[in-house]
Amino acid sequence: MKKIVVLISGSGSNLHSLIEATKQDLQAQIVAVISNQPDAYGLVRAQQAEIPALSLSAKPFASREEYDGALMALIDEYQPDLVVLAGFMRILTADLVKHYAGKMLNIHPSLLPKYPGLHTHSKAIKNGDIEHGTSVHFVTEELDGGPVILQAKVPIHANDTEDEVIERVKAQEHIIYPIVVQWFISERLVMSNNHAYLDGVCLAPQGYINE
Repeated sequence: MKKIVVLISGSGSNLHSLIEATKQDLQAQIVAVISNQPDAYGLVRAQQAEIPALSLSAKPFASREEYDGALMALIDEYQPDLVVLAGFMRILTADLVKHYAGKMLNIHPSLLPKYPGLHTHSKAIKNGDIEHGTSVHFVTEELDGGPVILQAKVPIHANDTEDEVIERVKAQEHIIYPIVVQWFISERLVMSNNHAYLDGVCLAPQGYINE
């Protein structure tokens, strides 16, 4: 069975959706959950699911490079086939990204390439967008710039609060992330020459879009 390591920083709602998927159709094992925040609730979720829950704070390390070196060593102890970023709020160094090239996925709360980085929901509302969404992509050295695999769109209504948009987007994240992980685990999905391929077909820049 293929092995997955999940990296988190917060509540772990996407982690929860992946744990639930492993109980159903996802033929993989989450072998460890690692957080840079020792009080992240996602670690509690992992413990409840009897998954090794580990924290690695950046505070003792003098640089991002030193931290990522320690993180790589910790991840590699579990020899994962796939590393899944599920709300891991750190910018990764080039060495770490290269180490897991083609084996690391991220989910980002926007319709990439629109709104990389932080505060995507408030930006979409402020700019008067009528739709927003989320994107699953391979991780490359470019921040939120790796090949997009699957997107899901949600509407933004005239009187929406940011919290309402966030919840709408999260609901879609919990659907599409397990789908993409399953594609990878079943060897249908690969990254080659900075493009995503599903069943041997190069995906469009926006990936598949789940309306």
